[in-house]
Amino acid sequence: MLTQLVLRLFTLASHLPLWLLHAGGSLLGVLLWVFDSGHRRRLMANTSLAGLGFTHKLLATFHAGRMVTELPRLWCGKPVPMYWNGLDILRDSVQPGHSVVLLTPHMGCFEINAKAYAQVFAHAGLADAAKPMTVLFRPSRQAGLQDLVRSAREGEGLYAAPTNTSGVKQLIRALNNKEAVGLLPDQVPPNGMGAWCTFLGQPAYTMTLAAKLAQQADHVLLMWGERLPAGRGFTVHVMRPPTALPKDTTAAAQTLNDWVEHVIQQAPEQYMWGYDRFKQPRG
Repeated sequence: MLTQLVLRLFTLASHLPLWLLHAGGSLLGVLLWVFDSGHRRRLMANTSLAGLGFTHKLLATFHAGRMVTELPRLWCGKPVPMYWNGLDILRDSVQPGHSVVLLTPHMGCFEINAKAYAQVFAHAGLADAAKPMTVLFRPSRQAGLQDLVRSAREGEGLYAAPTNTSGVKQLIRALNNKEAVGLLPDQVPPNGMGAWCTFLGQPAYTMTLAAKLAQQADHVLLMWGERLPAGRGFTVHVMRPPTALPKDTTAAAQTLNDWVEHVIQQAPEQYMWGYDRFKQPRG
C-alpha cells in the first residue's frame, strides 16, 4: 500500500518543473533539520569539521531536501537541462581500448552524472565511440521500489551493479572489457571491505574497492553534478585527480578521501553533509 502511494506520488511529481521541486526541497530540508535530530546533528557536526559558516550550513540544509525532491523528475520525468565543464577531459579518456573509473562523491546531484555520461558516450548511435558504463548502486530496501530504482539507473549502454559480490564482479568485468565504471568513493562499506583512513581530520572507514578499481583502470576522473539555482538544471563537472594514486591499497584509499575533500571545496554547500560518514561499518 505504501509502495503504491510512493510510486503514484513519484509519477505526479515527475511532471512538475524543476524550480518548483527544488523550492519544495528547500522546505523539506528545513523540516528535516527541525524534526530529524540525527540528521541535524550530523549536518551540524560535519559542516563544522569542514569549517563552514552559517550561510553554507543554511544552504546545505536546503540542498539536502532538494536532493530528494528532484528524484521524481530525474527518474520518471522529461530530461532536465544539463551542461558540461570538462567534457574535453572526459573525451580524452573515453577512447577505444581504455578503461575508465569515474569517482562521483556524495556531491550535488550525483544521480545526474551517469545520465549525462550516457547521453554522450554510451549510445551506439552517437558520434562518439560508444563506451558502456556500469554504476555501483545500493538497491532499495523496499522490495516494491527496487524495480523503479533499477530502471531509473539503467538504459541504453548504462548498467547498474548492486553492492554485493556479484556487483563487484560486474564492475571488474566492465573494466576488463575496457568500459567505464562509476561509483561513490565516500560511501561507508561493510566491515572487512575498507580501511580506516582520515577524512576531514577524523577517522573514517573508507572503501578499498574504489581504490583497487582505480588502480586497475587506464584513466581515473572525478565527476560531480552541480545543482544550478532557480531550477536551471545541472552542470556536470569532470576533473583530473589533483595527485597521483599510490600503489598501496590503504594509501590509495586515503588519497581518494583527499580527492573527495578537493571536490568538496568546489561547492561545499552541495555536499551531502547529513550522511553518516564516520559511522561504524556494518558487521
